[in-house]
Amino acid sequence: MFIPGQDAVKITDRAAAQIAKLMATDGHKALKIGVKKGGCAGMEYTMEYVDELGPHDEAVEKNGAKVVIAPMAQMFLFGTEIDYETSLLESGFKFNNPNVSEACGCGESIKFDDTLFAKP
Repeated sequence: MFIPGQDAVKITDRAAAQIAKLMATDGHKALKIGVKKGGCAGMEYTMEYVDELGPHDEAVEKNGAKVVIAPMAQMFLFGTEIDYETSLLESGFKFNNPNVSEACGCGESIKFDDTLFAKP
């Protein structure tokens, strides 16, 4: 649940370090995250570099890292923790999202809790 006055997403120290490194290397202003239809569970996360923020983008900054949430993805991502993990086989960003009800085995595709779509 999103609480006014709190950041929409939480960025771990590891994720902030990796985002800041990517932004410094490539000269971009922020990393924009969103969601799109796709994958075996129905939705997928998106990530792209941006140099300008849109008027309705939600921005979160930590330790020199800036993450921007696309307007249409905000309700899906509020409360998410963005982490960066490194293992022997792979390295990458991990989304710990309380709004996800199911994920496929590969972890790339997700399904959101149906209550996000309920009309008041």
